[in-house]
Amino acid sequence: MPTAYKNIFATNDLIVHYRLKTDGVYEARFHRSGINVEVSSKDLTKLKQKFIEKLNNKPYEEPKPKKPEIKVRTFAEYSEEWLKLKKVTTKPSTYKEYERMLNSDLLPAFGSQPVTGIDRNALQNFLLTYVERGVMRTAHKLFLLLRCIFDVVAEDYTIPSPMKKVVVPSYETKKGSAFTYGEEKELVRYCVANLGKDTSHALLVLLYTGLRRSELASLNVIDGTWLECETSKEKKGKNVVKRKIPFTPMMKRVLPYIDFEKAKTVNLHSLHTAMKRLFPGHHLHELRYTFITRVKECGVHGEIVMMWDGHEEDKTIHSSKIDRGYTDFSDEFQLKEAAKVDYLKWNENEDSAC
Repeated sequence: MPTAYKNIFATNDLIVHYRLKTDGVYEARFHRSGINVEVSSKDLTKLKQKFIEKLNNKPYEEPKPKKPEIKVRTFAEYSEEWLKLKKVTTKPSTYKEYERMLNSDLLPAFGSQPVTGIDRNALQNFLLTYVERGVMRTAHKLFLLLRCIFDVVAEDYTIPSPMKKVVVPSYETKKGSAFTYGEEKELVRYCVANLGKDTSHALLVLLYTGLRRSELASLNVIDGTWLECETSKEKKGKNVVKRKIPFTPMMKRVLPYIDFEKAKTVNLHSLHTAMKRLFPGHHLHELRYTFITRVKECGVHGEIVMMWDGHEEDKTIHSSKIDRGYTDFSDEFQLKEAAKVDYLKWNENEDSAC
């Protein structure tokens, strides 16, 4: 026996010799009684394990390292972390809505629970309570928020998201409708008769410019001919986009009655309440529908309408975004188009046309 194999260990009634080579690798050999086993390893303990496995005709498997234990956090902790991220990546109004839904709906239901203990069944039943109450819009908002949070949970804990198989019934947002000519006439008469109320000035601006209510605070009158505002639909982090809407003949008729500072500083809650009181069947955004409908009915160029209302896309406009990006309509052309928006007079039968 070579002197290099003086080290031994015993297993299965066998005396096995092994040696430590100059490269730091242990090597063991056994060639007797029909047994032929050779193994090597840099670790003596692993050498013995490998020898026994090979002797028993079983493949040797490296022991899997134990994963460090991850402390399971609560839903409230994850929600707080997610909300902090949204605070710097979304607009304040969007952030406030997320915060409201978490505090009023999700945290009371799941706040103290470990996130890995909230299963699909619990989430499904939670959302179905909103479906049964008929508040489908809320159910869909909560569904999307839960899905976002549990996508992060699934990534952190390497588990399937419990939201993967959660479903809510299809929900189609109720589409608004433009005011009739008679309703438009009624609204204008009310506003002119109630100029002491800030809401009257704001309603006239929304009706004849198509602004979103959230854009009122940024309005600015230019040369008595244009109304400028910051487009509110731009995502946080993007450059502020300003757009101009020319005063149409219809707008010019009510200009003497509008105080733009009052319209600019109006309380939006009061504005919403005033609309519901005057026209229970309409909502504020339908004043925007009305403006867009009227200018289209009057034959204004489709892409000009998009410029005025701040839309990136309109399926009725058959041109590419690239084509529109290369188009730069002059102020003169826009004013010429604006001149088309003149109903001339109110038709008592409410079938006025341009």
